[in-house]
Amino acid sequence: MKKFSLIALVALMIMIVAAGCSKSSTPETTASGTKAPSNSEPKKDVTIQMFQFKVEIAEQLNKLVAEYEKETGVKVQIETVGGGADYGAALKAKFNSGSKPDIFNNGGYADLGQWIDQLEDVSDQPWVKDLAPGAGAPMTKDGKLYGMPVGLEGYGYIYNKDLFAKAGITELPKTISQLEAAAQKLQDSGITPFVNGYGEWWVLGNHLVNTPFSNQPDPDKFIADLYAGTAKIPGNQVFDNWVKLFDLTIKYGNKNPLQTDYNTQVTDFATGKAAMTQQGNWTQVQISKTNPDIKIGFLPMPLSDDVAASDKLQVGVPNNWVINKNSPVKDEAKKFLNWMVSSDVGKKYITNEFKFIPAFKSIPVDEAVVGPLAADIIKYSNEGKTLSWNWFKFPGGEATSKKFGDAMQAYIGKQMTKDQMLDEFQKTWDSLK
Repeated sequence: MKKFSLIALVALMIMIVAAGCSKSSTPETTASGTKAPSNSEPKKDVTIQMFQFKVEIAEQLNKLVAEYEKETGVKVQIETVGGGADYGAALKAKFNSGSKPDIFNNGGYADLGQWIDQLEDVSDQPWVKDLAPGAGAPMTKDGKLYGMPVGLEGYGYIYNKDLFAKAGITELPKTISQLEAAAQKLQDSGITPFVNGYGEWWVLGNHLVNTPFSNQPDPDKFIADLYAGTAKIPGNQVFDNWVKLFDLTIKYGNKNPLQTDYNTQVTDFATGKAAMTQQGNWTQVQISKTNPDIKIGFLPMPLSDDVAASDKLQVGVPNNWVINKNSPVKDEAKKFLNWMVSSDVGKKYITNEFKFIPAFKSIPVDEAVVGPLAADIIKYSNEGKTLSWNWFKFPGGEATSKKFGDAMQAYIGKQMTKDQMLDEFQKTWDSLK
């Protein structure tokens, strides 16, 4: 089986990297074969509180920390809030109540700015030198690094290869006209083209609305101009094109998109109730568990009929592990995070169990292990065909994304026109910047 070292790129700054499979240079090997230099002496009465949002790996993460406790004696208690729940609000409630976690998630950029006073500087950690170039960019401020990337992820339209074949689609759509033609063929064959989880604000206000941002000629300049007031969303041609794609998914989508949550969306797709769905490689575990025999891959989210501009996936660092700088066990938290990305056990879980594309050069990626979705992301990354993630740069962070999502849901429900939706985007940006 062919193996890949990480090819990483994120938020305009991440470059394609070819890295060999190196070993962690640590002095001691445990009975399990993992390297854990600073955790070799079992500890008692140490518990790390971890608050995280990735529901799709909750079960696997609990198994990983059980391995860590067996090896070191250190307990890691995990609380997971996500999958449509408001992680940001829940995290703030934790801090306000005094029940502050030792390790939690942060998206970087604007989110880093909001939380930086609570975060430990991790620039001196051993794993930093192993980061893929650019992978630390979202969590870097004034030359200091404040978080460890969870991994790399990408998203687009996941498609069912068997349903495409059944509809007679022999050439994958890479432009918006080709995508509509494919949707029509699927519909004519009695197959629902899209299952849309538009009941989830983040599917809309993070991932879908990122598309017109990432397709700007210079996304960072466009965002900077929005902050400066020299650019506007209404009247922007890329946003106008994006609404056409949005309309296409609604026209050829499931009947009740506003009542379709994440779990229903992924389950319906996995069981063959629709041929395409807007999601990312984080769904691989659930899709494979629901239907081990399904054959899937990624399609782009095209805004035009220009193949070169349209045939791209949106790839980025989904989130980062950060440490509460006031935690009484912050040194133990650092050791755990280092073990997670440097030990044999941790590396195996990242790729084999989490199905993540690691953000570290020394962790090899076997496409047969991480699955076809991650393999497609690696392929697009190798070819330089990627677009950036930008919602962490929005002025109000999650608050902006949720308001965008609200406006998009109103548009789906015909309570807003296209112009009203785009005007609402601009009002949201201006009120929160």
